[in-house]
Amino acid sequence: MLIAFVVRLFQVQAVDASTYAAKAEQNRYVGQVLAADRGEITDRSGVALATSEDAYDITADPTMFAPDQVKVGDGPEQAAALLAPILGQEQEALVKKLRPKNKALRYVKLASRQTPQVWKQIKDLKSALAKKQETDKSAHNVLAGVFSVATSKRVYPNGDLAAGILGWVNGEGKPGGGIELQLDKRLAGKDGKIRYAQSGGRLVPTAGSTETPAVPGSDVELTIDRDIQWAAQKAISDQVKESAADRGYVIVQDTRTGQVLAMANSPGFDPNDLSGADPTALGNAALQDAFEPGSTAKVMSMAAVLQEGAATPMTHVVVPNRLHRGDRLFKDDVNHPTWHLTLNGVLAKSSNIGTILATGQLGRTQAQSNKVLYDYLRKFGLGSYTGLGFPGETKGILAPPDKWSTSQQYTIPFGQGVSINAMQAASVYSTIANGGVRVEPTLVRGTKGPDGRFVPAPKPEKTRVVSAKTAKTLAQMLESVVDDEEGTGTKARIPGYRVAGKTGTANRVDPATGKYKGYTSSFAGFAPADKPRITVYCAIQNATKGNYFGGQICGPVYKQVMEFALKSLQVPPTGAKPARLPVTFKN
Repeated sequence: MLIAFVVRLFQVQAVDASTYAAKAEQNRYVGQVLAADRGEITDRSGVALATSEDAYDITADPTMFAPDQVKVGDGPEQAAALLAPILGQEQEALVKKLRPKNKALRYVKLASRQTPQVWKQIKDLKSALAKKQETDKSAHNVLAGVFSVATSKRVYPNGDLAAGILGWVNGEGKPGGGIELQLDKRLAGKDGKIRYAQSGGRLVPTAGSTETPAVPGSDVELTIDRDIQWAAQKAISDQVKESAADRGYVIVQDTRTGQVLAMANSPGFDPNDLSGADPTALGNAALQDAFEPGSTAKVMSMAAVLQEGAATPMTHVVVPNRLHRGDRLFKDDVNHPTWHLTLNGVLAKSSNIGTILATGQLGRTQAQSNKVLYDYLRKFGLGSYTGLGFPGETKGILAPPDKWSTSQQYTIPFGQGVSINAMQAASVYSTIANGGVRVEPTLVRGTKGPDGRFVPAPKPEKTRVVSAKTAKTLAQMLESVVDDEEGTGTKARIPGYRVAGKTGTANRVDPATGKYKGYTSSFAGFAPADKPRITVYCAIQNATKGNYFGGQICGPVYKQVMEFALKSLQVPPTGAKPARLPVTFKN
């Protein structure tokens, strides 16, 4: 027997010594990921819209729950019973993690991104069991193999404010939509790692460790103004509720720089708690919904007519009650005797028939007119992405002119048969306000890296769409929509300011059925009309209660948001008198 012990000792200490040492070394050292701090997302003034708080991943070493380690046969069951109410999980699910099929598994994650309070409860319970074990040899610390890894949890301090822009980060730290997804590589940073020696689940400080530090993510500063965003979100939410509508959106844009000051959706969601969110409200409908704009698109038709020299604001247009073109009989939104309108009056009274007659002068044939109008629509940004690079953004639908149906040749000039998103619509009016130059809209002002250095976003592209003279004339014509009693946008008037705007009420395609159902109500414009600073666009989908005309339900939203923005940015009235172009002419 003694000889057998000596032989075995020689085998362990001499022959297989290196093998056993390697196994001991492998079991002794553990590695953990060091999560990088995610960068903040702020508004243009540095106010946090998305930030991170300290959190903990709750982890475990399953080998420490084996009977030979914890000295009881049901260690995983006992531990799961203690942890389940703290972590809000089912016991059976925790037991499966603590007793994996792979008996050599040294690491499992029990719960992600828990609050410091949760980890404190577990740590206090773990300490109490360890203390009891010191005085009671029959006691067992079934939580000895439970640990934590410091990480962070994404929080949105303003709740649902700008949620459609921000997106969210889920419980596993993965971005879901919005800026969080679009700029994830910049925001996320780079995780580090640490490898250290442990014994009984505790760090052995004298055994040494290796660590690769985490690199924090960059902060992202948006162009959004938090206060204007709040005003826009409240205004559209109130009107959507009052109109019992499906949804609505408001865009506020700086006409000179293209920067988006607000992009509000209703209904929205709270990215802090997606469990109660309506799945159809997730995302950013202002960029992801494609809809027929209706009469707000007439400003592009008028731009083409003016720029091509086919007419002037004073050109006489005789507008009958009905107009036969192609395979359809066209009408305006109200029955009327023959109107004797100026081109300015066609826009002010939002006449579909007058718009068809005016755009028919763009070429010698209807096909030529279609091609000219199409080229202007493309210059204004229709059928193209806005340049924001936003996840899920639609570029709308604009078929080439040789694909236009017989009816589309006459409906596209007044905004039916073509689809856009709300940002594209706002950009059209900003282009006119900016003297005919389209500036690509932007949502990001710049980023700030871990070194604290601010890097501005690239300058947006600029494209000349119409001449400054045409843009100025259009601004005066748009004033008639709001200022003249014959106009359809009188509810958008703002005392002391000259306002340029346009109403829209379009037949709406129901996304669920693909058939026309209800209306898209809208209002677009800028102010001050003679020295523009701000563009506001509002659209409401499928209002089912009360009025559905764009001037009636979106005009007041435009006024409310524009007034707030003008005051917030301290934009003074110009004091100049409006042109007051005539709407009608005497036969």
